[in-house]
Amino acid sequence: MAHIGFDDLGTIYPKPTDRVIAKQLARIDRHAANFIGLSPFCVLATSGPDGTVDASPRGGNPGFVHIENETRLLMPDRPGNNRIDSFRNLLTGSGYVQLIFFVPGLDETLRVGGEAKLSADADLLAAMIEFGKLPRAVLDIAVHEVYFHCGKALMRSKLWSQDSHVARSVQPSISEVIHEQTGQGTPETHAQVEARFRTQL
Repeated sequence: MAHIGFDDLGTIYPKPTDRVIAKQLARIDRHAANFIGLSPFCVLATSGPDGTVDASPRGGNPGFVHIENETRLLMPDRPGNNRIDSFRNLLTGSGYVQLIFFVPGLDETLRVGGEAKLSADADLLAAMIEFGKLPRAVLDIAVHEVYFHCGKALMRSKLWSQDSHVARSVQPSISEVIHEQTGQGTPETHAQVEARFRTQL
């Protein structure tokens, strides 16, 4: 297998257009703010000091990531698996994060990058109660770059199409999968897992 080197990229891919370069902004404009306000889901990417990368899903009600101003975002952290890989990376790595925001039904996505810090300020936590609970921490992001991705990837994947949705039965529940992988815990059906998770949001 022939692997592509850095010098090969210029011969395989044409240069991006001026418009593609110009669409990268250094602030959250009204279109990006509207998109973030509609978004109930994003992916958070971080890198550790050894170069390893973590990407984790984050979700809440639409607009769960708060816009403080055009260069500052606040993301509440909700209960998860307690591995806190993202936060370990954040505190020991570069401190730089990337977010990709999704809005159900829209094929475009929004990418936001910046430097982040972790806060447990009591007033900040109190301002972000959701699902009847305080967040455990808040990710405070100083925005450096903002730009929209076109909808081609989601169009190719037919992510929002009902025709592409699969039945729940094609994949065992997460509890059953982990039980088979580790031999630990008691396997639960998907219905049992979902009912339990609803009490932990």
